[in-house]
Amino acid sequence: MITKSHLIEWLRACDAIYTENKTYLTQLDTAIGDADHGNNMHRGFRKVGEQLDSLADKDIGALLKAVAMTLISTVGGASGPLYGTFFLQAAGKASGLNELNAAQMADVLEAGIGGIKMRGKASAGDKTMLDAFIPALEAFRTTPDDLQTALNNAADAAEKGAEDTIPLIARKGRASYLGERSRGHKDPGATSAAMMLRELAKAAEGDA
Repeated sequence: MITKSHLIEWLRACDAIYTENKTYLTQLDTAIGDADHGNNMHRGFRKVGEQLDSLADKDIGALLKAVAMTLISTVGGASGPLYGTFFLQAAGKASGLNELNAAQMADVLEAGIGGIKMRGKASAGDKTMLDAFIPALEAFRTTPDDLQTALNNAADAAEKGAEDTIPLIARKGRASYLGERSRGHKDPGATSAAMMLRELAKAAEGDA
C-alpha cells in the first residue's frame, strides 16, 4: 500500500530533486521554451515542502488538493496550471483515503494525467510532459499487482518517454513555435514528470 506518509515523503523528495535540478531543467527550457521551467518547479515545490508539516493530519485527497492549489498559485508559465490540474484531478480519486492499493494508485494517476490532457489539449507525441506520463501509466496498468514493481516500471517508462522526446517536433506550447528547430532537444516538462515519478517509486520503498 501507498500510505499518506509515503506521499508526504514523496513531496519532500520532489522539493529536493527540483532544487537539485533547477539549473538543468532551465537549460532544457532555454533551448525550446521560456527558460523558466527549473525555477518554476523549484519555487512551486519549495512552497509545497514548507506546507507539508501542516498537512500531516489531512487525508490523501486533501493533501493532493492542497498541493494543487499551491502549485497553481505559485508556479508561473504553463507548468503551474498543468501540474496543478494533475494534482487536483488526482485528489478527487483519493478523497477520504489514507492509503492506496495498486488499483487505487492507478486510478489516481489516470485521473491526474487526464487532467493534463484536458487542460493542455495535448496527446502523446506532442513533445510535452504527457510523453512521460502516458507511457508511465500504461506501464503501471500492465504490471501485475505488485505495487512497487508497478511504480518502478512506471518510472522507467517515464524516463524513456522523456528521452524519446528528443527527436520529436513540438506541437504544443512555446516550443511549437520553433517547428523543426525543436527537434533534437529533450522536453523539460517530460523530464520533470519523469523525475516526479522516479521519486514516487523511491518514496514507496521506504517505511511509512
